[in-house]
Amino acid sequence: MKLSIVICSYNRAQYIGDALDSLYNQTASSSDFEVLLVDNNSTDGTPSVYKTWRENHPEGNFQYLTEFQQGASFARNTGAAHAKTDWLCFIDDDAVAFPDFVANIIRHTQEKPTIVGFGGKIIPKYIPEKPVWMSYYVSSLVGNFDYSQVPCAFKKGKYPLESNMIIKKSVFDQIGGFNTTLPGVVGTLRIGGEGKELFYKVIGLGEEIYYDPNIIVYHVVETSKLTKEYLYRVASGIGRGERVRTLSISSLSYTMKLIEYCFKLGAAVVLGIKYAMMGKAAQSWKVIQFRIDAMLGLLNR
Repeated sequence: MKLSIVICSYNRAQYIGDALDSLYNQTASSSDFEVLLVDNNSTDGTPSVYKTWRENHPEGNFQYLTEFQQGASFARNTGAAHAKTDWLCFIDDDAVAFPDFVANIIRHTQEKPTIVGFGGKIIPKYIPEKPVWMSYYVSSLVGNFDYSQVPCAFKKGKYPLESNMIIKKSVFDQIGGFNTTLPGVVGTLRIGGEGKELFYKVIGLGEEIYYDPNIIVYHVVETSKLTKEYLYRVASGIGRGERVRTLSISSLSYTMKLIEYCFKLGAAVVLGIKYAMMGKAAQSWKVIQFRIDAMLGLLNR
């Protein structure tokens, strides 16, 4: 086997079958990869859903694991610890991989053997449809990620998103895996940025991080769940993660991040005004609210 795909799952019984189906039906040989589904304290029947799915899909290398410590970082680390290959891939439990997803990952590792970390494209799959207030600048909250039309190295400050990222296992182990002080979602609280910190550590080793637009997943977005409370949790979680990350470096690092967030809030206000002048009032306020919520998270409010 050449690749281990880790799926951290928390109460996504409704969608986990689609995620597993997409990996079961890859164009790559099933002997080339394994799938490690890590149940992170689901209470919605995920174990029975997986059991039924596996009985109906007996081929391939699929394994069901459990992690009782709540948080995606804990679950992903557990999956990585059980991986049997040289490469780790992390996707979400509501992601659907394109048929050539695995084949393109393996191709990338062969064409660029010195690159130890990379990521791919994430396309939101809105159910039932894209909200009228959604804009490019807010869509990152629901996983939209399309960095470049061609394979390239990420520029400074850019990195793959958690639902489509690949890293060499030896490097993952060397940097200690995901930082569990950035656990992701724990109950109603989110402390994000675990993927960002992971790749910042890789960059700190002097390595380049790459993007490949041919490595693609859909990310399911139920628009009925995109409430004000949900968007606040995601946006403030970004800020909380940056608070934890920068304070672990120094108070100066945190202060610089505060200044950066002030500039971003100002830019969001300007952009919001531009949207309003274009007759896109619904998009206008969401852009500003995103930056306000992120600032509140950074301030631990």
